[in-house]
Amino acid sequence: MTRRFQRPFRPSTPAPARRRATRWYLALLLGAAMALPASLLAQTAETAGPATDVETPVEPPMPLEPFVARYTVTNGGRSLGEATLQLVRQPPRWRVDLTMSGTGLFRLAGINAEQSTLFEDLGETYRPLSQATVRKTLFTRKKSTGTYDWRSRSARWKGDVKDERRDPVALQDGDMSGLLINLAVIRDATPGRTLRYRYVDNGRVREHTYAVAEELEPISVGELRYNAMRVSRVEDANAQGDETVIWVASGVPTPIRMLQREGGADTYDLRLTEYQGVQ
Repeated sequence: MTRRFQRPFRPSTPAPARRRATRWYLALLLGAAMALPASLLAQTAETAGPATDVETPVEPPMPLEPFVARYTVTNGGRSLGEATLQLVRQPPRWRVDLTMSGTGLFRLAGINAEQSTLFEDLGETYRPLSQATVRKTLFTRKKSTGTYDWRSRSARWKGDVKDERRDPVALQDGDMSGLLINLAVIRDATPGRTLRYRYVDNGRVREHTYAVAEELEPISVGELRYNAMRVSRVEDANAQGDETVIWVASGVPTPIRMLQREGGADTYDLRLTEYQGVQ
């Protein structure tokens, strides 16, 4: 079944520099965000995993089902582009893909990106097996690939990767890529819950912590309204007022909305426009 939504109108305001905008909205989706701008320095975790602080029983998570979801990406009401997130079944494995393309000046600049993660569903966690990322502009094309070797318990990236990120990364149970953390938040979110994940992606290791609001709140997507859970990424003191917030709704396999704030003001806004299940 396909769900289609009207795109909300927002007054146009000047957009930031193309390089900064592109880096951010790629980072937001790839890390749910996830690899945030350089100012958002995350603390590397010694231990982590999908455990939570909540001891009360929670309902069994909704099983994975293939889907395709499309988003608009805006800044202050001005359209930056579109993004597509899809989950593909490749028995006995799964693959999650993100593709993005710019509109207006961003399309003329040839800004687009693609990322895929092949993984296994272990029930309590999604275990990444391999990853590929391609970033393209009008004049450049950069590609990197990563392999998560669970026998040797190490991950490694090659291609267009910074030298300091080429060294092997020691894996721990529960480690996930940014795209998989997106899926895990949808699976694990329960009002009042604290979610912790260890992010291992593109040669980096970070601890990601999310706080789920106690109360549901109404979120409008076109003509439809959802009672959604607000999930906020908890940052350290270096975040300087920056915040990442996503909203998830029961029965919807992808985030309803993803928002970046800087200094208390909304900056980048990703809104779901359509999603459908895939047989």
